[in-house]
Amino acid sequence: MPRWSPRVAVAIQFITRTRARECCPGAIRSPQIIEFLSHLLRHIPGKLLIVRDGLPGHRSRMVWDFVRQQRGRLWLEFLPAYAPELNPVEDLWSHWKQHELPNFCPTNFGQLSHYARQALRRMRRRPPLVIAFWH
Repeated sequence: MPRWSPRVAVAIQFITRTRARECCPGAIRSPQIIEFLSHLLRHIPGKLLIVRDGLPGHRSRMVWDFVRQQRGRLWLEFLPAYAPELNPVEDLWSHWKQHELPNFCPTNFGQLSHYARQALRRMRRRPPLVIAFWH
C-alpha cells in the first residue's frame, strides 16, 4: 500500500461528504461518485486516499473500474460496518444537527436544504471546529 498524507485523507473525507450532499440532492449513486472523484483528481495533485463508509455505490463495479483506470493515483479504503466511532464525519454531522440546526422544523425540502447549506458554510469558516472532529 502506498504512503499517504493523513492530512489529505482527513480533508478528502470532509470535503467528499459535504460536497456530495451539496451537489447531489437525493440518492448518491456510482455516476455521482465518479463525477466527484474526477473533480478531486483534477483539482488536487498527487495521490489521493479516500476513506469511505459502506454506501453500496462506493463499492460498485463502475467505481472500481474508474479507480483502476487511475493507475495507483487513487486509493479507496473502507470503514467497517457499524463503526461510527471510526468515522469522524459522523461527529461532524452530530454537531451539525445538535448545534447548528437544533429545533429546526422546515416547512419543505427547499427550506431544509437552504438552512442546512448555510450551517455547513458557517462550519467551514471555523476550521478549528472541523479539525476537532478528527482528534
